[in-house]
Order: sequence, then structure tokens, then C-alpha cells
Amino acid sequence: MNKQRNQHHVQYAFKSVCMAATFVGFAGVAVADDSHHQDKTAFTSSELKPGFVLLQGKGGNVLLSHGEDGLLLIDNDYTEMSPALETALKGYDGKLKYVFNTHWHGDHTGGNQALGEAEIIAHDNVHKRLSSRQEVKLFNMVSEPYPKDALPDITFDHGVTLRFNAETVNALHLPKGHTDGDSIIFFESANIVHMGDHFFAGMFPFVDVASGGNVRNMAENITSVLDRIQDSTVVVPGHGEVSDKQALIDFRNMLSATADEVEIMMKKGLSLETIQEKGLSQQWDKWGKGFINEKTWIGIVHDSLSKAGKPDAS
Repeated sequence: MNKQRNQHHVQYAFKSVCMAATFVGFAGVAVADDSHHQDKTAFTSSELKPGFVLLQGKGGNVLLSHGEDGLLLIDNDYTEMSPALETALKGYDGKLKYVFNTHWHGDHTGGNQALGEAEIIAHDNVHKRLSSRQEVKLFNMVSEPYPKDALPDITFDHGVTLRFNAETVNALHLPKGHTDGDSIIFFESANIVHMGDHFFAGMFPFVDVASGGNVRNMAENITSVLDRIQDSTVVVPGHGEVSDKQALIDFRNMLSATADEVEIMMKKGLSLETIQEKGLSQQWDKWGKGFINEKTWIGIVHDSLSKAGKPDAS
């Protein structure tokens, strides 16, 4: 990290998502508290396998690959966590060579500007969105354009393969799931997959419908991933604890089943407010104790289903 990227602050308000539990969601619903998103000044580290370390700070889960070729990161948390991230990386030999952004949100890309000469790799739409002003109305969030040095250097459409640290690293674009620019990252030999925000372990997820996300597509995308992984695959979620294939199956099933429940009520002509008042089946109660509560999740599903089939205005 000899050369520091442009020191102009990357101005975004995504961190406001995680600083309190008083934000207004759909139909005035508050977003649930998430202990993963609290004020933190350091990363905790957990070795997943030799050469692979999970770094958890304030934002999305960061995965580090370290070895003879140097260092590679999947995501990089918020901008204000960059000093802590640099401190964490000093514990490993080698130079940071590559950084993958799984999607554009600031809790996964905020460290882009502080990563020196590392090549940033992401889907084409990540570059597009980080280059322009973005909004996430659910969280009253505005993301201003990132400076040039904080933008991805290498972008791709469907996928890209990198050979690094004796690994075949495959980045695969999953279209219109969490956003329109999501990628998951496979490490073939280690049998590890980083799901980005296509997986919130054990909790309702945020699906950014305004950024091209769609709940049904997200479930279908996960099904395609399940066909590629094994029971023994280490599954790293964008948020939450490291999981396995069965946990990902449970998450996919929750997405599909809750979407079905909301859709049935919509077809009966019930309003969003009425559906939120009625709620989902009791079996989904435990999923609302994380980042997004049940009423807000119903709002996200309703928004997603309402916009399905309409022209993409993103």
C-alpha cells in the first residue's frame, strides 16, 4: 500500500443505515436493530481454512486470501473502517494485489479509496453506480459519486476468473438479485464461496429494488449457486455468521415462501398496510430479529412483486 488513493472523502450516507434502529421503512416501519452494524473500531478475524481469514468489522463480511502471491480481499467495509482494515492486513505477509466488490453498497465498497495500488474488480454495474449519485430511500441514504481512484479498475459482464495464491478464483454475476450488479466469488480448491448480499445468514435481507434487485430473482440466483456447491462448501454471507449449504437452502426457501405469502394476500386485493398488519406465518418470526424486521421485509417483498415485469428504470 505504498501509494494512497485519492484522499477526497467518499461521500455517502450508507453508514446511517446501521447507526440506530429508528429509520423509517415502508409505510413508516422501523428497521430492526442489527448487532453486526454497530460502531466498531477494529476487525475480528477468524481463520476459515489455511490461507483464508474472515474479517468482521461494522459492515459486510470481508474475506481475505493470503499466500505466496500476496493478498486478495472480497469487499472492504465502510470508509471509516479503512484504518482498521489496513492494520488488520499488516498481520499478513505480502502486498494487497486484488479487491473484489460484490456490489456497490458503501458497507462493502467504502474502503476502495484507501487500498493503494490494488486492482479493484467488480461487475460493470458496480462501476456505473459508484460513478453516479445513488439513493436508497428505505434508509434515507444518498451516495455521491466515488472519486476515480475509488472506482473498479477491472469490470466484467457475466464473470471473470483469476488465478492467485494457487487458487482458481471465479467471480460470477448474479443478475437482478440483491442489486443489478451482484457477484459471488468461488475459491475452487478451498471450496469456499462468498455470497455477498445474496445471503444474510439467519435474517431477512435488504433487497435493493430501486437498484435493480428482486426477491424472486434472488431466490432463483441462489438456486443456481446451490447447484454448484457441496454440503462441505464454506458459505460466507454478506452479513451474519459463516454458514453452509443447508443454511443457504433455508434462506432460499424463506425468500420463496414469504414472497408466496405476500403475493397471495396481494392477489386478494389487500393493501400493503393490511398485509403488514396481518403479518407472515409464525414460522418466519425468527428471521425478523436481524437487520430487517418482518414489517419492513413485507414492504420490500411487496415493492419487489409490484415492480416485477415493469420496465427497469434504474
